[in-house]
Amino acid sequence: MSTSANKTTSAKTNAATSAGYPNDLPRAQSADIGLLLEGTFPYVSGGVSSWVNQVIRAFPEYTFALCFLGSRPQDYPKQSYPLPDNVVHLENHYLYDFPPPPMVQRQQGDAHAFGRSAELHEHLRNPAMRNAAGRMLKDMLADLRPGGALGEDAFLYSKEAWAYLTDQYRQFCTDPSFVDYFWTVRIMHKPLWQLAQIAEGLPDVRVFHTVSTGYAGFLGALARYRHGRPLLVSEHGIYTKERKIDLFQSQWIRDNRTIFERDVAQIGYFRDLWVRFFETLGRVCYDAAHDIIALYEGNRRRQIIDGAPDAKTASIPNGVNLTRLAPLRAQRAPGVPKTLCLIGRVVPIKDIKTFVRAMLTVVREMPDAEAWIAGPEDEDPSYASECRALVESLGLQDKVKFLGFQKIDELLPKCGVLVLSSISEALPLVVLEGFAAGVPSVTTDVGSCRQLIYGLEGDDAALGAAGRVVQIADPRALADAALDLFAEANWHAAQRAGIARVERYYTQEQMIGSYRTLYQRLTALPDLADAEDTAAHAHAHDPAHAAHGREEA
Repeated sequence: MSTSANKTTSAKTNAATSAGYPNDLPRAQSADIGLLLEGTFPYVSGGVSSWVNQVIRAFPEYTFALCFLGSRPQDYPKQSYPLPDNVVHLENHYLYDFPPPPMVQRQQGDAHAFGRSAELHEHLRNPAMRNAAGRMLKDMLADLRPGGALGEDAFLYSKEAWAYLTDQYRQFCTDPSFVDYFWTVRIMHKPLWQLAQIAEGLPDVRVFHTVSTGYAGFLGALARYRHGRPLLVSEHGIYTKERKIDLFQSQWIRDNRTIFERDVAQIGYFRDLWVRFFETLGRVCYDAAHDIIALYEGNRRRQIIDGAPDAKTASIPNGVNLTRLAPLRAQRAPGVPKTLCLIGRVVPIKDIKTFVRAMLTVVREMPDAEAWIAGPEDEDPSYASECRALVESLGLQDKVKFLGFQKIDELLPKCGVLVLSSISEALPLVVLEGFAAGVPSVTTDVGSCRQLIYGLEGDDAALGAAGRVVQIADPRALADAALDLFAEANWHAAQRAGIARVERYYTQEQMIGSYRTLYQRLTALPDLADAEDTAAHAHAHDPAHAAHGREEA
């Protein structure tokens, strides 16, 4: 294993310290598992963070080093979770609170390196060649390191970089603004150099484990190639899909074409550029990974479509702690509470507004019903304000309550129906937690929700419906489904089905057992860098390979 981390970890400073954040975070030079976390645990509450917390605590025999990636320090004012005792290291990095660029230094630049970069982008534009693009970028990762041929100073100040940038603009940019193109490309690439530096100083670990692709996944690829240790990828949602949703909704991406230049079916050039960027990060991560885990079969197939090798993929569904949650059923008062509860962050992807609009119909038919929105509002304050304004405009102030973050052990026994109105999910842990506590759900038809509510074909489906599923962004359908579920017989049937399904198929023991097998196998692997060097050396001296090389020459 590499010893470079031992030399740099102790000298590394946490970016949060200079911003007034605590500087007493645990530090270590080595650990068993290196978790790479983008915008999640321990600073953001929610399903993925809860899962990370669950996994760390389930493996007291392993030590964990956490590398958190965020946007800016002020976006993560405090930890949402206390660190488990087996977390021996935590470092924070903020990709949009970056240091000033290197000093301007005139340089020619490496023509061959920028030629490889141009070839890479050609491959990215051709869907048939995109898998090859991931392998090309793997071979170019060393160029991104400080002082490399495609390092930040070369990219910002060399003549070759300027020639490359202007040539790409002339050939491909459909937006007339070169200024916007110039700064978009700079901003897009900036985090990559930061990640290359972060990868250099990570602690020595036996396995790198990223819970998404994106920036954390790209860091995982860098770390895997730099330190020679295996990379495990666990995707909850599909990162590239979620980023596409964000990009299509974003207001900060300019489109300077005139109304006559725009095709209603064509997304703006800069949005398309960002989409391809995140798709590329995903492919690089998949290519570097030793194992790629999805939460359910639909997402596993999506990973393959997005470039994951089939043989590397598997599905491991979420599991819940029945020992903790099952006793909550006994805490329920007699009858069915007329409360509809959405547990989740108040952000656009959760589509809180559809839930609010649905309550207009619900309270007309069931005047004593209440809606609870239990989740933090600080991730997207403007959206949270819009949701509160919508409640007031509809006259629902007495019926829709924003509770902020709540402990589910205290909240679930008071809930009648859990509501999930999201426009994108994977396998939502909150639905399973609700089942375990005896609360059925109404969900949108996203991710694995249909599988959770109605079961997979066969014995699972025979257990019955644990709630109702409706289409996204349909307040009336959501309201009708909730009202149907509140009927006494329907509610009790759904409760029984949910309890049976979670106890049979979605226990923490099943999930942790699968990850224990993965961790045991991956931590036991030899140094991959040494193994690959040996294989490459043998391949180069293979007579058939030599003959093939001569034929190509």
